[in-house]
Amino acid sequence: MGPLSPARTLRLWGPRSLGVALGVFMTIGFALQLLGGPFQRRLPGPQLRQPSAPSLRPALPSCAPRQRLVFLKTHKSGSSSVLSLLHRYGDRHGLRFALPARYQFGYPRLFQASRVKGYQPQTGGTQIPFHILCHHMRFNLKEVLQVMPSDSFFFSIVRDPAALARSAFSYYKSTSSAFRKSPSLAAFLANPRAFYRPGARGDHYARNLLWFDFGLPFPPEKRAKRGSLHPPRDPDPRQLQVQVLPSGAGPRAQTLNPNALIHPVSTVADHHSQISSPASFDLGSSSFIQWGLAWLDSVFDLVMVAEYFDESLVLLADALCWGLDDVVGFMHNAQAGRKQGLSTVSNSGLIAEDRQLTARARAWNNLDWALYVHFNRSLWARIEKYGQRRLQTAVAELRARREALAKHCLAGGEASDPKYITDRRFRPFQFGSAKVLGYILRSGLSPQDQEECERLATPELQYKDKLDAKQFPPTVSLPLKTSRPLSP
Repeated sequence: MGPLSPARTLRLWGPRSLGVALGVFMTIGFALQLLGGPFQRRLPGPQLRQPSAPSLRPALPSCAPRQRLVFLKTHKSGSSSVLSLLHRYGDRHGLRFALPARYQFGYPRLFQASRVKGYQPQTGGTQIPFHILCHHMRFNLKEVLQVMPSDSFFFSIVRDPAALARSAFSYYKSTSSAFRKSPSLAAFLANPRAFYRPGARGDHYARNLLWFDFGLPFPPEKRAKRGSLHPPRDPDPRQLQVQVLPSGAGPRAQTLNPNALIHPVSTVADHHSQISSPASFDLGSSSFIQWGLAWLDSVFDLVMVAEYFDESLVLLADALCWGLDDVVGFMHNAQAGRKQGLSTVSNSGLIAEDRQLTARARAWNNLDWALYVHFNRSLWARIEKYGQRRLQTAVAELRARREALAKHCLAGGEASDPKYITDRRFRPFQFGSAKVLGYILRSGLSPQDQEECERLATPELQYKDKLDAKQFPPTVSLPLKTSRPLSP
């Protein structure tokens, strides 16, 4: 084994030494999350090394497909589309899912192994292994490692907080008290403190939602009233000998301001705004944020970026030693009429206003902006290593296959308004103010094609129910024949 990087050294520390080091700046609650399980889980597996065989060619014997997976399904980041391909892959290969009793693992509470259906603590018996853990949760490493093997492939996805804010405001307006009280996203971002109250019901959707989903602790201002995490102490910068931003990031990553990692894009103040600069948020020091990012680097093997979804899928297939067909799929849980980000207005009179909203959203969600900048740059560093020309070829093939599948499987070759979807198996759950699009299958498909097209079109909730019935078939017992009771 070669020399260890600082992040990998952090992963391999024993629980006792790591507890001493982290005790300087971590609360007991978050320390238990990190230290309660075998924190040296990364010993058996690689960190960011990729299989040598390209995913578009047959895998070499030394490149066995990875089938022990932990996917942190973040909110409003394209994660439902990733979940769909995991559902299909696991279903096709007969893999066993760690499923919630309903549709989430007690979210917004931290994940607990006891919420996995069929999970039995190790008490001398044999626990049937799980292959994939992928449904909504707030990440809790200690408890995840009670369910999944230590050499599982950990991955997730992030999205520009400006685009995420727009989607979240529409989707969670009735759920978040801050969003519900605000007449519009623009009004909310102009003066968020007029609406937002830390710890109020559903208000974790209104600020730094990605940071929340990753299970990271918050500085004192964001501490939830009934939360299980306490604000950490500010770490000693001398202990943070970790290179947070990898070098060699791709050219598109350079369009993001590296200084915005800690100091997000300044807001454009006007006479309606109560916010003059990101410094007014005072949500945490640079060393605290760097520590959080370094810890995520030590745990997650890959973090995808929603704005480069297809590029991320190619890298995922390569990392898992899967074929390209394994990651081809349709978009799920997409809202009708939504764009990737906020800066999509073509009218010149609205561009300045749109940029203002983008800047304010990133500043208000500055911890999420730090996550996004960090993982956007790490993605492009990974792309450089993979090869941009090779990536472009794979992305083009991925898109061509997706288009061909849509034409073959779907009526009209594209997503449909839910009001036209009469088959309940394919009608997505409708929530929020925007319509959630779904799919209608073409008639006349062969039985084999029908089965695969159904896998592609089935929404996440229905697919979860399908997997649940497959893993836990209902016990059917015939009722006993009894004579008609006699009257007294």
